[in-house]
Amino acid sequence: MAGMYYEDFTIGEVIKHEVTRTVTETDNLLITTLTMNVQPLHLDAEFAKDSIFGRQIVNSIFTLGVVTGIPVQETTLGTTLGNLGFREIEFPKPVFFGDTLRVETEALDKRESKSRPDTGIVGIEHRGYNQNNELVCVVRRTALMKRHAAAAVAATTSH
Repeated sequence: MAGMYYEDFTIGEVIKHEVTRTVTETDNLLITTLTMNVQPLHLDAEFAKDSIFGRQIVNSIFTLGVVTGIPVQETTLGTTLGNLGFREIEFPKPVFFGDTLRVETEALDKRESKSRPDTGIVGIEHRGYNQNNELVCVVRRTALMKRHAAAAVAATTSH
């Protein structure tokens, strides 16, 4: 698998992901209706004209999904056992139809699991930017990651 194991994460290292994603009105319509979010800022162009943005904004759940999804192939594909939680999520600027998002990921912290010697816990921050290099989303989360086999065996025998 392409994902990183616990030992592969280096605190402070920033991964700039090559994949980008242009957001469409259809993306917004689908996520908004699938999640039963009837906020007119997402669905009603006439309503949104009178908002502080002057136009519709993209549902933040879609933005969150893209910002956490783009990094998967390079960071957690096949090597994570689960997302343990989101520490903090911020949306400093809105996303609009036609914006192209890019993401970078930084390892914030990590520790070996006390209860599962074959795993480690990694704190990750994903930062999403639009085509103007404006920060639109920051996600800090915690992931349970597999360890390389040799490291897991060494951890098991040393305890």
